[in-house]
Amino acid sequence: MDRAPVIALLGLGEAGSEIARDLLAAGADVRGYDPRVRPPPGVLPRADEAAAVADADLVLSVNSAADAPVALRNALPGLRPGTVWADLNTAAPSVKRDLAAAVAGRGVPVADVALLATVPGRGLRTPMLASGDGARSYAEVLAGFGVTVDLLDGPPGAAISRKLLRSVFWKGVAAAVVEAVEGAEAAGVADWLRGDIGAELDRFTATDVETFVAGSHLHARRRSAEMAAAAEQLRDLGVPPRVAEAARDQLAALVERAAEPG
Repeated sequence: MDRAPVIALLGLGEAGSEIARDLLAAGADVRGYDPRVRPPPGVLPRADEAAAVADADLVLSVNSAADAPVALRNALPGLRPGTVWADLNTAAPSVKRDLAAAVAGRGVPVADVALLATVPGRGLRTPMLASGDGARSYAEVLAGFGVTVDLLDGPPGAAISRKLLRSVFWKGVAAAVVEAVEGAEAAGVADWLRGDIGAELDRFTATDVETFVAGSHLHARRRSAEMAAAAEQLRDLGVPPRVAEAARDQLAALVERAAEPG
């Protein structure tokens, strides 16, 4: 391609605007549309999704999981064969598969792009994992702007599946910390608990993953009772024990599973 690739951005919120600014700084030809946000300086504004993608080589859908199907549906009249549709939203794998099915037979390859860190402060330096028949083309276009994209064999949905499985851990840990610290604040021991949690996180290693899994199965009955007590304490402190009760229920389910015959 002798000219700079034409990139359309659908969604110009916090993440989309930062990606747009980085693309412009790298010399990309960027146009965009967002019904709620004015494009950053340098981004050519378009009246709607179809107009934004009409002459694009690559489309970056950076809105939300709920808006992703709507953005594609509205863009379809302007999409031409050969344009790569890259969905950067944190949507379920089934949504990514549905997006690919919506353009099947149109010659529009789809890249399922999982952003593996927060975009603000990173922009195009955000680690990315991509799958789908458009993943390699997506990576090749961005490579021209100095961006590295990790490729994953598999259809749309494969990349976001890995991110969401990791999110179960990270967001689960965050939720547990929020609940525990809220309880510690009510009990007057927040400084102690913050230090204790920090020390525990600092010592984690890869072997702890199997320790968590094996230990939960081996000690499920005792730990279920422990989390029931923890949930009762939080209620006494006026803190809803959402995470504690979820842990109690998961451990109780492990006890029941172990008691099942055969």
